Amino acid sequence: MGSGCLKVTKYFLFLFNLLFFILGAVILGFGIWILVDKSSFISVLQTSSSSLTVGAYILIGVGAVTMLMGFLGCVGAVNEIRCLLGLYFTCLLLILIAQIAAGLLIYFQRNALKAEMSGIVGELIQNYNPYDDHNRTLETAWDYVQTQLLCCGWTGPETWRNNTVLQERNQTAYPCSCSNNTVDSLSEVGFCTLVSVSNTTSVDDWPVRKQGCMKGVQNWLQENLGIILGVCTGVAVIELLGMVLSICLCKNIHTEDYTKVPKY
Repeated sequence: MGSGCLKVTKYFLFLFNLLFFILGAVILGFGIWILVDKSSFISVLQTSSSSLTVGAYILIGVGAVTMLMGFLGCVGAVNEIRCLLGLYFTCLLLILIAQIAAGLLIYFQRNALKAEMSGIVGELIQNYNPYDDHNRTLETAWDYVQTQLLCCGWTGPETWRNNTVLQERNQTAYPCSCSNNTVDSLSEVGFCTLVSVSNTTSVDDWPVRKQGCMKGVQNWLQENLGIILGVCTGVAVIELLGMVLSICLCKNIHTEDYTKVPKY
């Protein structure tokens, strides 16, 4: 390989690793967002299930390692250091294998994840109590979901039949965040009392939206999942290109010159 072609390969590898570093920062930021978000359905899942928290820490770890690999690749490419390029290639290969394994695991466990989500929401609605401050953050997050997605319950308003507070009140109240009445929905939290009550009052008499939140939440998750998959796909493509370029560059560096290692 001529010196001109070697330089082109070196600087292409540098640019790929710079982009790789930026995408790693995006993955790191997404993992942090999952941990700190308190105003969406992510908060409900995070508080009720440890799986999402573990996944967030995995994203943070992958993002940090990806940024480190991008940095090593940039230094190794610019200074033509074979040992750094070899380490960079090995780490990229391990990260790519881990990404493929994680993707396959999520794909084959998707039905179990859906069932877990339904169980989490069902338990949340059953134990929803606006007069108890113990789960206030979790309950507020679910009220936010119902208000923003214009829905009620998981499969529909009938999900609220299992709520212990409403059972004690014989279904004469309903969740305010479900209301299709503008005045009631302004409160967004807690229970609202029915104006007209009879001995046969049931969930069907509630002035609430009839659409459940399951479809809306799944669409929301799919939209965000698409962003995650897009970022991961972009990272995987850059990883493959980086691996190819690092091998080409490493093969054509004939001598080690450790004086090129930057001193800080």
